[in-house]
Amino acid sequence: MAEWANKLFFGDNLDVLRRHIPDESVDLVYLDPPFNSKADYNVLFKEVDGTPSASQYQSFTDFWHWDENSAWTYHEFIIEGGAPPALVDLMQGFERFLKHNDMFAYLAMMAPRLVELRRVLKPTGSIYLHCDPTASHYLKILMDAVFGPKFFRNEIVWRRTGSHNKTTRYAPIHDLILFYSDPQKATWNFPKRPYMKGHIKGYFVLDEKGYRTKYYGNVLTGSGIRNGE
Repeated sequence: MAEWANKLFFGDNLDVLRRHIPDESVDLVYLDPPFNSKADYNVLFKEVDGTPSASQYQSFTDFWHWDENSAWTYHEFIIEGGAPPALVDLMQGFERFLKHNDMFAYLAMMAPRLVELRRVLKPTGSIYLHCDPTASHYLKILMDAVFGPKFFRNEIVWRRTGSHNKTTRYAPIHDLILFYSDPQKATWNFPKRPYMKGHIKGYFVLDEKGYRTKYYGNVLTGSGIRNGE
């Protein structure tokens, strides 16, 4: 199953993009690729009563190595495949800096897929790349090389959880979403929706001033505060 999942992301989907998706035909791309988290992700079946089942299989291995497949992809789609010159220069720089380590193998697999997604994205479209701090700094530069630095709109920080106890470092509690679009042409719909009633009951309290959050320890900035106001 792990081999099938790897093939789906790193083999078949690139072929589908190249062969079957026309240029500038996609309005929105949300990309949630492997994170290079160096972990195995399993699917655990449960019995009817909810207890874990003895039947468990490995569904995905998020651990990349430089091998023949990585080398072939790098040379076929980047060095010899007509990739944008800025991307070729960047990947060659990564190769000199990282050598043929696991991170470079991951970037060599990501780069041609970003090129294809750039090709199929409409001028009015947007792309959101979901990642985490394991590789976000490399992916940001990769996105700049493919889409252009002026297309970078936001680094969205998604705080997944509260703090965890770590003995030698700060706890990792967030993921990142890199948002790219043409600032002159892209369609923008402000993504604001009211809270669900259950969320308000669970996380807000009502006092004489109205609704307020129960938690203040994570509030670092004030909304709309500018110029010393």
